[in-house]
Amino acid sequence: MDESGGSGQPRSGNDRATDRHPGPSARATDTPHPDPEPHENQTRPTPPQTPPGEPATPASDGPSASEPSSEQPSPETDPANTGQGTPSDEKPAQAPAGPATPAEPHPHHPGTPEADQAPAAPRADEAPRPADEHATARRTLAHSDTGTGTGMGSGTGKRRPPRRPKEPGGGLLMGRPFGVPVYVAPSWFLVAALITWVFGGQLDRVLPELGAARYLVSLFFAVAFYASVLIHELAHTVAALRFKLPVRRIQLQFFGGVSEIEKETETPGREFVLAFVGPLLSLILAGIFYLAMQTVERGTVPGVLIAGLMISNLIVAAFNLLPGLPLDGGRMLRAVVWKITGKPMSGTIAAAWVGRALAVAVLIGLPLLTQTGALGSNAEDVGGMDTVTDALLAAILAAIIWTGAGNSLRMARLREHLPELRARNLTRRAVPVETDTPLSEALRRANDAGARALVVVDADGEPLSLVREAAIVGVPEHRRPWVDVSGLAQDLTDGMRISAELAGEDLLDVLRATPATEYLVVEESGEIYGVLSAADVERAFVKAMARPN
Repeated sequence: MDESGGSGQPRSGNDRATDRHPGPSARATDTPHPDPEPHENQTRPTPPQTPPGEPATPASDGPSASEPSSEQPSPETDPANTGQGTPSDEKPAQAPAGPATPAEPHPHHPGTPEADQAPAAPRADEAPRPADEHATARRTLAHSDTGTGTGMGSGTGKRRPPRRPKEPGGGLLMGRPFGVPVYVAPSWFLVAALITWVFGGQLDRVLPELGAARYLVSLFFAVAFYASVLIHELAHTVAALRFKLPVRRIQLQFFGGVSEIEKETETPGREFVLAFVGPLLSLILAGIFYLAMQTVERGTVPGVLIAGLMISNLIVAAFNLLPGLPLDGGRMLRAVVWKITGKPMSGTIAAAWVGRALAVAVLIGLPLLTQTGALGSNAEDVGGMDTVTDALLAAILAAIIWTGAGNSLRMARLREHLPELRARNLTRRAVPVETDTPLSEALRRANDAGARALVVVDADGEPLSLVREAAIVGVPEHRRPWVDVSGLAQDLTDGMRISAELAGEDLLDVLRATPATEYLVVEESGEIYGVLSAADVERAFVKAMARPN
């Protein structure tokens, strides 16, 4: 596990206390900087204007006379390298709210300091303002400086209400039993049409007097069959909710349904129960339809429908009890191996490989069973079209089982590596700045402190907002002395303050609950620890998944 600090060196046990000393942040207040801040009752210098008809020139071809070149920060630690900026024709006001961000900002990486181009010298009738000696020394921050990517911010300086989590989607919403959304995927309509066609052909042999009305009966059978599949999935959902496991959605799709349970069970016993309740309920439905058959006359429409639903539920139960992932029987096998070995990963590996073996068996065995008449059909009546249909059905089933087994292995690896994602290790070092601090001055302080994030604080040092990295990229360097950081910041909401102790699945749950590009990381005492970028988390996640077990 990587426990590196901001410089890539191992962090000592007392690293947190050490990082609270002023260090580089305190030195930044003792050094005159190229971006003098005017006093409250003084106006801020305006950038040089380009006369009409003359080409625009950068604001600084070299260091200003009032700025020693020796004070230029190192180009390796600037948190917002922007490359080439386009001079703006806009005349800034005395206290601008911030420049307009380009519609398509180009990605940049930290590198070139903003001091490479010095701002224009103030007019003779203006006195340069001293550096803010309180913002940097008021609070220092510590963290691990990892990653070099930039986040794509989308917030503004205006306060917004917390965003409501998006619906999972996945098709046509049918309802919310037990508070869980049920969706019908577009592929269901394809399989409903297929069932209507196949079952209609069988009705033509059993009830030829129906004529074209047999397809209406077949469509009713398709809907009733998937209603029983929904009951099967609701059994899994109720068991998951009973075990305090969140269920994202239920989706009815081409081959059956899927209950998307977002967390794994904590014990093999609960895993076994959660998997077994689905086939059990299908068996119970088959028994109910068997009893209903005794009350109707065979050879009638109700009799044929009830018999078909009984057989279908028996097939669903038997198929799902096959001992291979992603089927329910595979999860039951996983629970048994987990119980024996004490390792859930061992159970997943065993059940996944059995699932792949089942996929091969279905691909080869199903057409052979149909050809030999082992499934109840007369082998002499099987024509060429039936053979092609059976082979296609077997290939689709085999592909679904094989793919599901592989996905189960990948998800197991994902959950095994999740504990490696720790907010404390991924957090960027940050410096606090007050709302009226010019962007160029804020970047100079961050550069001196070796930080890669900016936190806007009030006069008491309490965090108000986070300066968005993407917004910094959109500001040309020659404009930065006249842009306040508050105009580029996103206000902090409750969900954007996260604990430095979060790790693994708990960390991802918090980030999913409040989607953002940056988050403020705080200690248990409430002290600011740094800023966590969603891009850094994604990068660490991909890296962890690529690491072999």
